[in-house]
Amino acid sequence: MMLINCSHCHTPLQLPPGASSMRCTICQSITYMSDSWGVPMPPGASHSLPPPGSLPHPSPSLGLALPSMQSGGGRKKAVICGVTYRNTRNELMGSINDAKCMKYLLINRFSFLESNIVMLTEDERDPYKIPTKHNIRMAMYWLVQGCQPRDSLVFFYSGHGSQRRDYSGEEADGYDETLCPLDFRTQGMIVDNEINATMVRPLSRGVKLHAIINACHSGTMLDLPYLCRMNRSGHYAWEDHRPRNGAWKGTSGGEVISFSGCDDHQTAVQTTALSGITSTGAMTYCFIQAIEQGHGTTYGSILNSMRSTIRKTVDLNSRGPVTSLITMLLTGGSMSGTLRQEPQLTSNIMFDVYAKPFSL
Repeated sequence: MMLINCSHCHTPLQLPPGASSMRCTICQSITYMSDSWGVPMPPGASHSLPPPGSLPHPSPSLGLALPSMQSGGGRKKAVICGVTYRNTRNELMGSINDAKCMKYLLINRFSFLESNIVMLTEDERDPYKIPTKHNIRMAMYWLVQGCQPRDSLVFFYSGHGSQRRDYSGEEADGYDETLCPLDFRTQGMIVDNEINATMVRPLSRGVKLHAIINACHSGTMLDLPYLCRMNRSGHYAWEDHRPRNGAWKGTSGGEVISFSGCDDHQTAVQTTALSGITSTGAMTYCFIQAIEQGHGTTYGSILNSMRSTIRKTVDLNSRGPVTSLITMLLTGGSMSGTLRQEPQLTSNIMFDVYAKPFSL
């Protein structure tokens, strides 16, 4: 695989073997091999993106229109991704169920308009709504495009997550976290650096983004500066996860808070025992249960409820299907022994989790 820079916006592009040109997924321009120096890409290497604000927005021809205003003066927009990797050895049983449950929750509990929710699943007929790497990237850009004060944005992902070696010196543990789109085997994974540059850094003052990530190795999937480390008794302390090399991972004045299914070194499970015969991600189930059972008043109450419920879920499903298959395939390892999964909360700012009201 060769790495070249887009001749228009300078985004790093992965040039497939034998190809002489590449269309940029960001600005849609075509870069030819002769336009840019091609260099081999080290296995697992990550590359920095241009500064926030320098990346152009996707073309409106992608079929993603800007939503209309809602009551209260702001807009509510959501991107929901559910990737099952159907008919492959990586197949998951509950990702589409997760996506449908989250859509129902947003519409019926938080008054999101269905027309303002972009669903990316393998059940979609629109080719732009299949959860490929290109489509997930474009949906992330659409989510923050033209955002204004009082807008509320939600990014939900259920699928495989993984890690790869960090060559930039940003990660304390030496690994970047990644999302695995449907075509990750041919097109590659979406690295946390890109997720941060796309959805976090451009977020302007007055805009709020919530990310809900049901995947393995998802603790710091958005590369946010602070992680809320909570113990079983509910006591917490904020950990500083700002990059060691001084790179900026905050916003342009907006607020970003992420709930994730597990810590960076942990794996996530699916559950059937607590949700009947329908398979879902344990994290998605526990998040929705926290809201439905009246524990959604503050961020601390949600996180406490999720962690308590998920311990029961993991115990009941410790011999069931795990969503860490991608890790086994990529590392050649195996899953055995007791599964540990602890939902995490990260943010671009530190706050009192038991005093700050939760709202979408």
